[in-house]
Amino acid sequence: MALNTVKEIDNLVAVRNILVSVSDKTGLDVFVKKMILINPSIVFYSTGGTYKYLSDIAGIKEGYNLIQISDYTKQPEMQGGLVKTLDFRIYTGILSEKYNIEHKKDLQKTNSVEFDMVIVNLYPFSRTISLKTATAENARANIDIGGPCMLRASAKNFHRVVSVCDPSLYSLLSDEMEKTGGKISLKTRFIMAQKTFKHTALYDKTISEYLMQLDISDVEKCYQIH
Repeated sequence: MALNTVKEIDNLVAVRNILVSVSDKTGLDVFVKKMILINPSIVFYSTGGTYKYLSDIAGIKEGYNLIQISDYTKQPEMQGGLVKTLDFRIYTGILSEKYNIEHKKDLQKTNSVEFDMVIVNLYPFSRTISLKTATAENARANIDIGGPCMLRASAKNFHRVVSVCDPSLYSLLSDEMEKTGGKISLKTRFIMAQKTFKHTALYDKTISEYLMQLDISDVEKCYQIH
């Protein structure tokens, strides 16, 4: 299989469609309101809890500025939120390249939108295992699957997509967009990709180190085993 290599990209990319799924909602309300002021037609595609949070924000119009991911994919969320975003239309929208004719055909064929920004922060694994009451099952339940996939996909495609892994980055992005008329530069997209891969690498390292120090007895006592 031949690898996709990119030869032509844009320096400034307009942010029109944002995929957002966060456990930490710090500063999200302020950021969203700023983004709508910058671009009143901007659309946030969001998952369960984040969608509910955003739907309560004054000024965000459901069905216009806000669309639920399950309505977009036409796929229900699995119980417990185990499967929400692992969908072809979502990853086509994240990984597609602007000047790739075949990607344009895929977008049209599946009626997919191009996501210009992906905002994800991961299940709080570190915080969970730091609690005195933490068990192997608490830890396992807080291993994020879809979040790292979306972050890595958006960071890989920094040519066109802004990957946002931390709420502390919101103001930097909104400030730049205010200056550029709703666009993000290649330099900033690349910096965001660097931060994302460092973040996901640390997340996986923390999980690996925690699991390696467990004994099978730590696991067995969490369950009724048949």
